[in-house]
Amino acid sequence: MAREDGANARSVIDIRDLSLTFETNDGPVHALSNIDLKVEEGDFVSFIGPSGCGKTTLLRVIADLEKPTGGHISVNGVSPEDARLARAYGYVFQSAALYPWRTIANNVALPLEIMGLSKAERAERVKRNLDLVNLSGFERKYPWQLSGGMQQRASIARALAVEPDLLLMDEPFGALDEIVRDHLNEQLLQLWAKTNKTVIFVTHSIPEAVFLSTKIVVLFPRPGRIYDVIESDLPRERTLDIRETPEFLKIAHRVRDGLRAGHSYDD
Repeated sequence: MAREDGANARSVIDIRDLSLTFETNDGPVHALSNIDLKVEEGDFVSFIGPSGCGKTTLLRVIADLEKPTGGHISVNGVSPEDARLARAYGYVFQSAALYPWRTIANNVALPLEIMGLSKAERAERVKRNLDLVNLSGFERKYPWQLSGGMQQRASIARALAVEPDLLLMDEPFGALDEIVRDHLNEQLLQLWAKTNKTVIFVTHSIPEAVFLSTKIVVLFPRPGRIYDVIESDLPRERTLDIRETPEFLKIAHRVRDGLRAGHSYDD
């Protein structure tokens, strides 16, 4: 996959000293604190950390689904709100969130209908993106007729159909069994190589984070803050066999050490 050298790469996400505090009946909840992060064009960045560390909250701030209470964040050089209105990102949720009464093609076409695209343009984008996720031939099926992995691939196709620069993914494979998850990890890397998207990926899995990412962000809980940012030197073209290599295991060990340092079993 072609990518600019680091010196020339464009910054897609710029976060500086970001914090977020929720006001509740029991008092303030400090969800994020002192977050500093840069994501460059073409990066595949995984957020990993224990439950309650703010992984999904940080993703939602990038998507303008939550508003920070302090600090600075820009997405494609503009505010998250402006990026959302410009449809600069596609969002893939933990569950596929497909409408059961719509066919797979019509689920993928839904955001395009909202955008007001012509029927011909919708059909072309649906076909192209179902091809990308290897779901050609399933256009007329309904979600309940597909496996969980296939439903998630349809959800990814729907996110890509709006032609975003940025793909935000919130544990999309977390509910799937290990064999299916491994297969989808490989397919996601192939998709990333084909589309040149910048990807932000939330996961609880160390092997998944290391296998997929160019950069791994390890977060601490209470409040959520960044403990470590690990740059991967693994080749961008990877198969599952790479997980047995010393290079992979070295990165995984560093991630695991970070998670242990930030996790209290007394909580």
